Amino acid sequence: MANKSVPVTVEIQDKEYRIGCPRGEEEALISTARYVDQKMQEVRAAGKVIGNDRIAVMAALNIAHELIQQQSKESEYNDGSILKVKAMQERIQNALNSLKQMEL
Repeated sequence: MANKSVPVTVEIQDKEYRIGCPRGEEEALISTARYVDQKMQEVRAAGKVIGNDRIAVMAALNIAHELIQQQSKESEYNDGSILKVKAMQERIQNALNSLKQMEL
């Protein structure tokens, strides 16, 4: 059976939005909407940006920045892990070569 879309109502900046959501992902959508609302409230509370459109853009930029930072951290971690695995592979290969030499 296909994973049908269900309507979910979320509230952002005191406005309700009805959004189609894949069945089973409703809680994730609600949580995401809360996060967006929180980020918009933070921008509004800073008092430097006026107007919902501008607040939304600033919140979106802040969220995108967080995402890019997280992706960069994950990439650095993955790169480091790859180097460690390659170093271990090299040590294993050297050990195996040494064993072959000893057998001869």
